[in-house]
Amino acid sequence: MSALFEPYTLRSLTVPNRVWMSPMCQYSAEPTGPEAGVAHDWHLAHYGARAIGGTGLILVEATAVSPEGRISPGDLGIWNDRQAEALRRITGFLKERGTVPGIQLAHAGRKASTDAPWRGGAPLDAEHGGWLPLAPSAVPFDDGHPVPHELTENLIEDVVRQFADGARRALAAGFEVAEIHGAHGYLIGEFLSPHSNRRTDAYGGSFENRTRFALRVVDAVREVWPDELPLFFRISATDWLEENGWTADDTVRFAGTLREHGVDLLDVSSGGNAPRVRIPVGPGYQVPFAARVKAEAGLPVAAVGLITEPEHAEKIVANGEADAVLLGRELLRDPHWAHRAARELGEEPARVPDQYRWAV
Repeated sequence: MSALFEPYTLRSLTVPNRVWMSPMCQYSAEPTGPEAGVAHDWHLAHYGARAIGGTGLILVEATAVSPEGRISPGDLGIWNDRQAEALRRITGFLKERGTVPGIQLAHAGRKASTDAPWRGGAPLDAEHGGWLPLAPSAVPFDDGHPVPHELTENLIEDVVRQFADGARRALAAGFEVAEIHGAHGYLIGEFLSPHSNRRTDAYGGSFENRTRFALRVVDAVREVWPDELPLFFRISATDWLEENGWTADDTVRFAGTLREHGVDLLDVSSGGNAPRVRIPVGPGYQVPFAARVKAEAGLPVAAVGLITEPEHAEKIVANGEADAVLLGRELLRDPHWAHRAARELGEEPARVPDQYRWAV
């Protein structure tokens, strides 16, 4: 059997293959009113198509644990029961197709309150539906971005509670994997990096202090997330800064701590916390970071980043560089990538709907 199509078990959950879908924001929910942050037909069709296409695990896009935690006004939310109810329709369909439904719990921090990418992605002020972002320190992400409100310790307590409440609702919505978003310069990643965290209290300065908020969130989520279900953490392995940033060494060190706190798999990405950095983008350019965590920290990992060809994905898993691959834009281009990959690797595509069998 192809390594890419071997089942994979974490805790009591078995994923049918190692072809997983990376969280990708759709910026397509209603921005205001009672339907704000609520998933609708677009989301069902979008995620349902990838489940029909044979994807083993789908991580639903960054889903905000509070209104001010959204990247854009169009982001999905998990801060109320109406949102959880709408997501149940999606998780039910994914399970019917044999796909494991996962959700990424997120808070955008100082990168919140921006427009959709196809409208330029610029910061939004209150007049245009925006709000004042929150952050560990009153340091804007970039020129033209607002100075965020620095979180007090009381507000930190609120955010930790919001992540736990989001996890409870995610479970009620039928999700079987929860992923905490600690990457790409959003709130948790902002606390981790000295580039964005200038605090002088118990949440800033030393490595232990800068990781404190992330661990508090992990502990709060793990407390409400069932023992039999896995918890993921997404991390930016490096800020790609020459100095005063989060590094690959930090990631390996932190991975061991995350394992001790009940994280079952590290979703290894990079960048996003500093604008205009040089990133050597190429096929599988982030895989070495995942491989290093797996080898040195002993924590299962998923690799992501320009993994587009079945043979490449197969080698990553077969060589032990990662336990699974997370596909992003390639699954936007080809929702049936998993079926195509199986054929190219000499496997019989599994879980093909009867309605589509004549085309396989």
